[in-house]
Amino acid sequence: MSLPTLRIIGFIIGIFLITLAVSMIVPMVTLLAFHRASEINTFLWSSLITFVAGLALVLPGRPEHVHLRPRDMYMLTVSSWVAVCIFAALPFLFARHMSYTDSFFESMSGITATGATVLNGLDSMSPGVLIWRSMLHWLGGIGFIGMAVAILPMLRIGGMRLFQTESSDRSEKVMPRSHMVAKYIIASYVGISLLATLAFWLAGMNLFDAINHAMSAISTGGFSTSDQSLAKWQQPAVHWVAVVVMILGSLPFVLYVATLRGNRKALIRDAQVQGLFGLLLVTSLAMSVWYWLNTNLSWLDALRHVAVNVTSVVTTTGFALGDYSLWGNFSLMIFFYLGFIGGCSGSTAGGIKIFRFQVAWILLKANLQQLIHPRAVISQKYNGHRLDEDIVRSILAFSFFFTVTIATIALGLSLLGLDWMTALTGAAATVSGVGPGLGEMIGPAGNYADLPNAAKWLLCLGMLIGRLEIITVLVLFIPTFWRH
Repeated sequence: MSLPTLRIIGFIIGIFLITLAVSMIVPMVTLLAFHRASEINTFLWSSLITFVAGLALVLPGRPEHVHLRPRDMYMLTVSSWVAVCIFAALPFLFARHMSYTDSFFESMSGITATGATVLNGLDSMSPGVLIWRSMLHWLGGIGFIGMAVAILPMLRIGGMRLFQTESSDRSEKVMPRSHMVAKYIIASYVGISLLATLAFWLAGMNLFDAINHAMSAISTGGFSTSDQSLAKWQQPAVHWVAVVVMILGSLPFVLYVATLRGNRKALIRDAQVQGLFGLLLVTSLAMSVWYWLNTNLSWLDALRHVAVNVTSVVTTTGFALGDYSLWGNFSLMIFFYLGFIGGCSGSTAGGIKIFRFQVAWILLKANLQQLIHPRAVISQKYNGHRLDEDIVRSILAFSFFFTVTIATIALGLSLLGLDWMTALTGAAATVSGVGPGLGEMIGPAGNYADLPNAAKWLLCLGMLIGRLEIITVLVLFIPTFWRH
């Protein structure tokens, strides 16, 4: 990689760090609003350090007549996420007097919208720290959407060209320029965030909690302002608002763009959106019947508890309404499976993504038909697009490495002394971006605080690899990547 290329990458990372430093003004203002001015120095010093680091990368300037190649974009993506996490950890380090391992873990979990936490006592925690955690989710969510639209199509793993519109002849006309796409996506993201804040507030939360949960829900992150998560609020309206906002965050944002530009049926006609709604509806209804029969709750209360937790796990948000790990072995297995699915491609959700399961089903049916009719020419289409070899190959590669990544991290965690359930579900929850695992230690009622430091660093790697869709990180380890 040439020096001018490294300078461009450094320049862009510098801009990200300056943006991060400016973002720390929000917790400072929050602390002033809560009359806790004595805590401002934490964010002031963090912001100053981050700003100076960003300025040092920006001052050399951007080389002219040098453009980033596709492989340079992969390097930029991974290095920028790591750099932002390094400096975003500073407020946790200074405010909470945590180890840097715990600070980086919380930062990585926030930026990748995973929602795994090492913090206890959230109900009495500094409002500056709470708003910073939620802001990391919010910033990471919009950052991932941008990457999904701009970077992942180069690797043909994001699937965005399958979901821009319902027909291939319009897919190239959704947006004429990338900056127009970004403008509409940001408008959609900010607009939904504001509406979510208002809805949470009207449902019964105070304004501070409403802002935090709106940022966590739209980014499908899952950080809360209470150790009880959504169970702290007994108003059913709060829980249903959370369900709606989590779903909105897990839909393809390019379809919001298409809707804003006049294609009113872009969302309802999309195969991936239909698949997500179908999965949530069927699973929630089936599990709520089972839960209703096994508890003393009314049918509507059982449905509400199940809907919140199922939606949270499927969209990889990580909110919890009660400890669903106590519901029995059947529910444990269901939630473990649901954690792999994820939301839609081009959303803030993690996981394997709905479209890969749908495409796999189409391929399975085609192969079975081919066995019955060996000479038949079977057309394979999804969402109005022909499934070419590149798409099929990329789905197989992603799915394989997704599984291998979880298995490898789980094996590493077991070598560090963790029991098999904590190791397996911890690896799956971080790579998929769900956040809480299963079991007494890292389940919905626990957190990751008691894990060994080595385990936390390994899980941080899992969060990064999972959030950047596996291949984006693995491509950096190919020897030919570093050759000119």
